[in-house]
Amino acid sequence: MKLLVIICRLLVGALFIFSGFIKLNDPIGFSYKLQEYFSYDVLDMPVFIPYALGIAVFVVVFEVVLGVFLLIGYKPKFTVWSLLAMIVFFTFLTFYAAYFDKVKDCGCFGDFLKLTPWESFTKDLVLLVMIVILFIGQRHIKPLLTKFGLTFTALLSFIISLWFGYYVLMHLPAFDFRPYKIGDNLSENMKLPADAQKAVTDYVWTYKLNGEEKTITDRGRGPKTYDEIVGVETVMIEEGDVPKIQDFSIESQDEDLTQQFLEEEKLVMIVAYSLEKAEADGMQKLKVMADRAQKQGYTVIGLTASGPQKKQDVKSTYNLNFEFYLCDEKVLKTMVRSNPGVIVLKKGTVTQKAHWNDVEDLEF
Repeated sequence: MKLLVIICRLLVGALFIFSGFIKLNDPIGFSYKLQEYFSYDVLDMPVFIPYALGIAVFVVVFEVVLGVFLLIGYKPKFTVWSLLAMIVFFTFLTFYAAYFDKVKDCGCFGDFLKLTPWESFTKDLVLLVMIVILFIGQRHIKPLLTKFGLTFTALLSFIISLWFGYYVLMHLPAFDFRPYKIGDNLSENMKLPADAQKAVTDYVWTYKLNGEEKTITDRGRGPKTYDEIVGVETVMIEEGDVPKIQDFSIESQDEDLTQQFLEEEKLVMIVAYSLEKAEADGMQKLKVMADRAQKQGYTVIGLTASGPQKKQDVKSTYNLNFEFYLCDEKVLKTMVRSNPGVIVLKKGTVTQKAHWNDVEDLEF
């Protein structure tokens, strides 16, 4: 039992620190995932949606700190009880999402590693078993440091976690795993490679032949001889690869301008998924930044999911001399974790990204 507890202690502690740190690197992204869980279609708890960011920061900081507590042996009873409560909740959540097919990606490891709901549930089951072992054998969880060392390390882990969370909220994630990161070409990420896995789909045909109703299953060709096709159903056997970027577009009221702008030599995209919620200080800074970029020959555009009237109101309020184009809100939230934020492109390749707090650092 002692050896088993040591193994589980190391694995659970390391995994909680890693998983928590990945989410702490992007707390806004995790808050979007929590909003999805709180929505009417999943847990039907919309009262918590306005507090999703605060809950996200609390959960991920607590996750990292518990991992540290476990590894150093600080307050083992509190740590094991907390780990057990957390993993029971997460196991229920991932099972609910998987069984009812509500959430396609649990967000356990942010954008670093995508898990299907059932993969996430399996992971939580394994963790649950290991934490139960720790619960049973918690007398074997011995401290690794002196009393002062334990307190100092525990407090330091809490302070560092809070500081890091605050830092990425005020700037951008320190590590960007999304397909809009610096160095990525958006046009290339919107395409599938030549060796991409294609979807495998079975077609179940119901048809009539000589007055008799029959069925046949194939990959899409249908029955060779028939009098009448009654119907056809499709069954997904194996999902195919999808492009890294989906649903990204730059649209005016009349046309799709995506490719035109992605071919620009110098392009600045000001991203504000919601002009209604955009930070006023950020919008004021963007005016100065946009003027500076235009003087250096850059084309400046805005991307938002807000309506035409709000676009005009914002342009007038902040005296902006560039146009806002329409883009999907979820895509804009993925592009940059700031409202507003800035992405600089050279022929579709991301060269710079900035939170509105850091627009003065952009080089044109």
